[in-house]
Amino acid sequence: MDESQIELNENRKKHLDLLEEAVKAEMPELADGVTRVWKAAYADGALSAKVKRLMALALALGTGCRNCVLAQTELAAEQGATKREFLEALAVVLSMRGTTGIAESLRVVQYLDEHGKW
Repeated sequence: MDESQIELNENRKKHLDLLEEAVKAEMPELADGVTRVWKAAYADGALSAKVKRLMALALALGTGCRNCVLAQTELAAEQGATKREFLEALAVVLSMRGTTGIAESLRVVQYLDEHGKW
């Protein structure tokens, strides 16, 4: 991957902000509902927010959603996920997806490496 994962993520966030602003202006009831779902889904509970972000990362890798992978990698790191925890999440992806899981996981490794966290 020659493209910077940091730049891709910044571009993702920029356009997500534009989308969120438009939805808030045109469809506030939808924006409020989505925000409530996200807050509830990722709140600490029986599972920590960090574990939930790692689960979401594994799901994102399984579906091949680049934007989701970048977002969940960033958010898991913000929740304090360690290199070992990322590796274990990536191992689960490998167990479920085989080599295609590894190929998608390289985006996570590159993103964390670009941030000096690998």
